[in-house]
This record gives sequence, structure tokens and C-alpha cells, in this order.
Amino acid sequence: MNQLTPHTEVLRIVIVSPTLADANNGNWQTAQRWRALLAPHHVRIVKQWPDAEAHKHPDLPDQVMLALHARRSAASVSAWAERQPAGRLAVVLTGTDLYRDIQFDPAAQQSLALASQLVVLQARGPDALPADLRAKTQVIFQSCTALPPVAKPSTQAQAPLRAVMVGHLRDEKSPQTLFAAVRLLQGESQLFIDHIGEALDPALGEAALATSAACPNYRWLGGQPYNATRRHIQRAHVLVHPSRIEGGAHVVMEAILSGTPVLASRIPGNVGMLGDDYAGYFEPGDAEGLAQLLRRCRNVGSGITIGDDWLALLDAQCALRAPLFSADAERMALQQLVLDLSRMSKP
Repeated sequence: MNQLTPHTEVLRIVIVSPTLADANNGNWQTAQRWRALLAPHHVRIVKQWPDAEAHKHPDLPDQVMLALHARRSAASVSAWAERQPAGRLAVVLTGTDLYRDIQFDPAAQQSLALASQLVVLQARGPDALPADLRAKTQVIFQSCTALPPVAKPSTQAQAPLRAVMVGHLRDEKSPQTLFAAVRLLQGESQLFIDHIGEALDPALGEAALATSAACPNYRWLGGQPYNATRRHIQRAHVLVHPSRIEGGAHVVMEAILSGTPVLASRIPGNVGMLGDDYAGYFEPGDAEGLAQLLRRCRNVGSGITIGDDWLALLDAQCALRAPLFSADAERMALQQLVLDLSRMSKP
């Protein structure tokens, strides 16, 4: 389903992504999904603009730009603004944009000023922007394919709790919090934690290996293909997401749409996805708090839970958030965004 009428112009849209398919990270996943959701418009993904295609066909100019990342796409944003006086440019803000770069980086700040529209990917995103920019900011929640929940062994029947963290090993994802929590839990024979992600920081890779050697209930699985990662999430009792900076994590949405509840750091990027009143938060960097929540997930019916089943409570809260991440909602928002941008005229 698309939002075009028979009389709507098919647009030429360029998406600027600082990383492409070889990185297989959030930027690339967003870019390729948006290309599909924007059909039947003509959409291509580039790492930098103007690219070879733009030079080759100056008679078929791009009409709308969606630039992912204010700082890393800043050169493309600036080049577009020089050639497109009507604007027709949306800048999509990542976690490092919102919670770091726009505070001090001139290139990121210039991207904010040049954008016709700013897009954030979770409900708390606008709060991080200067008040004068919020009027041109909109929230577009991302989407993914929903997977049917699978039956998971009941921890009440003494089955082990299986948790999974999905995130490349880099400081923004705070794997150090997970490592410290695992060491606090290393004597827990009924609690196992898998960790999926490439060691983008070699020192964190060494720390993961050391944790795995010291703690038999922790496995670092390295990078995994997307479908295999989704199956890991689907089979886990709970997803652990300890990031210290997030713009709207794919993996939180993927867990919710796989029937797997989340334990997450209480940072704006996670609260904007899971809601203010979600019960599964721990403070950023609080390994003891994370360990306590994992124990609570394992000790169902122990009297320290809220209600009869802590996991069931978290699962119910996540299920209430699931409609936010539907493909139809994201498609409608994107189609309206590019239509509005295309209708801008020279000031």
C-alpha cells in the first residue's frame, strides 16, 4: 500500500547514509527500509552527494534529500543547500547527533539550520533540540517485520532464563555495563546471557573474551546475520539494552515485535521508545541494577516482583507499544514527509 494518488508526481529522492550495506548498522537498515517504503518514488541511497549519478544525469535532478546523521552527512547537506534554494531537505537525527554532536560540532549545527525539516526516531528526541527548532521537527517511529512469539520454557518450572544483548562493541552501547553485571551473576546457574555484536572497539572485544572466559553463563557470539539475530531475540526471555546514547534503537523495536520484553537503560532514546512508565529500566551504567532486574526476571513469583509474573508485566507493557512500530504508520509518515518537502518553493 502506498499513499500516492493517481495524480501525485513520482519524485526523485536521494537518501544520504554515512554507512552502506557493508556496515549493516542502524543507518543502513533505515536507508534500505525507507527506500522500500517510499515506492513508487525513484529512490537511491548514496554515501555522499553529489554522487556519480547526480553528475551523470544533470537533466534529471534529485528533488528531495533525506540525510541520515547531521554531522556525518554534513558535507552532503551543505552541497544540497547550495544547489536547492527551495530546501526540500530533511535531516534525520541519530543518538550521537541529539545527545552529543549538536552540542558542540559546527558541522552538525549547520545541518540543523539548513534542514527544511528535522526528523527524530523516538518521542523524546525533540526535547534534545533548541526550542526554536522544534517547530520543524517531527517524530517518525521506525518499523520492522513482526515475528510470531515463540513458546519459551517457563522459569517457574526451573528452566534457565535466557537473555540476549544485541549491539556492536563500542562505547555508546555500553557493553561494559553488561560485562560488570555478568560478573555479578556468574554464580547464577539458571541465568544465561548471549551477546551479539562486532568488536568495533578492540579493547571491548578483549573485555568480552575475558568475561566469557571467567563467566560460563556468558557467551560472546560476535557478529551474526540479521535473520539469525532476530531468531536469537525471538527465542530469548528478555533483551538487554544498556546503551548510554541512543537515537531510537532498531533492536528495541525488533524485540518488541518478536514478543520479547526489554531491560533498558533509562536514557531519553530508550524512554522515547518504551514509554515513561515502563517497568524494565535501570540507570545508565548501573551493573548492579541490571543484575537485579535479571534476577527478578528469573525469580518469577518470588515476592519481589510486581504481580505474579515480572516477565509477563514487561511483555504486556511492550505489547502496548507495538502499534507505534508498524510499517503502515512509518510508510504514511514518510510519504507525507517527502510530499510536503516536494511542495516547497523558493523563498
